[in-house]
Amino acid sequence: MKYGEKEIVEFDINKEEHFWPNKNKKNYIIDIELPEFMAKCPRSGYPDFATIKLQYTPNEKVIELKALKLYINSFMFREVSHENSANEIFDTLYEKLQPRWMKVIADFKPRGNVHTVIEIDSDKM
Repeated sequence: MKYGEKEIVEFDINKEEHFWPNKNKKNYIIDIELPEFMAKCPRSGYPDFATIKLQYTPNEKVIELKALKLYINSFMFREVSHENSANEIFDTLYEKLQPRWMKVIADFKPRGNVHTVIEIDSDKM
């Protein structure tokens, strides 16, 4: 196994070292785009590709960007649906960050003439 694959496979999003204190008390939005998301279709095993957009207003913590990259890359070895991957990303990050506000948009590339976009917004929960 190559060193990058090993780092992704062994990555644990639950480690506290991946979350840093937010020293800024004002409301501001962090806007991150991850254009190389990949997971496997649980039915066919074919790869699904998406751009994941994360926006959040931090409270006490922010996520370290390398940790976010490794977490998103960890999905490439998994069989998970569009809906479940988007919801898992939202739930995991929302639980760990406990932000003032957060939105995740998973914009999947068309496959079989179907284009799926999943949006989860903490203000609409």
